[in-house]
Amino acid sequence: MASSSAPFMYLALTLLSSFLALTAANLSQDFDITWGDGRGKMANNGDLLSLSLDKASGSGFQSKNEFLFGKIDMQLKLVSGNSAGTVTAYYLSSKGSAWDEIDFEFLGNLSGDPYILHTNVFSQGKGNREQQFYLWFDPTADFHTYSILWNPQRIIFSVDGTPIREFKNSESIGVAFPKNQPMRIYSSLWNADDWATRGGLVKTDWSQAPFTASYRNFKADACIWSSGASSCASSSSTNSWLSQELDTTNQDRLKWVQKNYMIYNYCTDAKRFPQGLPPECNSS
Repeated sequence: MASSSAPFMYLALTLLSSFLALTAANLSQDFDITWGDGRGKMANNGDLLSLSLDKASGSGFQSKNEFLFGKIDMQLKLVSGNSAGTVTAYYLSSKGSAWDEIDFEFLGNLSGDPYILHTNVFSQGKGNREQQFYLWFDPTADFHTYSILWNPQRIIFSVDGTPIREFKNSESIGVAFPKNQPMRIYSSLWNADDWATRGGLVKTDWSQAPFTASYRNFKADACIWSSGASSCASSSSTNSWLSQELDTTNQDRLKWVQKNYMIYNYCTDAKRFPQGLPPECNSS
């Protein structure tokens, strides 16, 4: 009878909820708030992190660990209302003059206008690989998941599981690819009204401050780099993401996003590259 199974169902749900509570990401274990003089805050026992910006300062955090390849997810809720002039940056970066970097940057806008999601990839200190998108939802109304898959063959940017950009390893045609330098995760909320909104035409309205962005549900299925060695080197388990690529369904989703929501692609900006487009733009 159904009634006799109810206690077992209750026990199973209780155990499941306990397990989920144990595995919930505690951001205070993974990140340090590194600047902002108190404008970055942890809340809900580490389940929620927020950054804020006012006229005096922005704020930022970084991961305790360095990574060399990984599948990294974070849920963000962006600055709401009139966010013109503000930038919320969420990215991976190494150190040094020939650094590697994988960027999500969210460029604020006037109330009612869409955010611009700006992406870029740096390798050996060289960037200039911007692609920009509108989003198909309001990123200020709720949390959404922004993901970076980084393996030796490709970098895939995804939003709520939908791929929006793929940057393939094109070393065979002379294009540097981030694969040797461990990177930390960084995020910052800062004032960039000299360029962020309509090329700097729209300035930050400080009467709207403080501006706040929120973070939760961090997950890193990644190779941690420590003392010159990767945690994946000694692992007997296979990490499927290390060789993951887009299947046919996700290739179609990527094309859908790029057809309908991409607003800038460096690979089609011939004026910017009068000597010819970067070589990776011409490779399949």
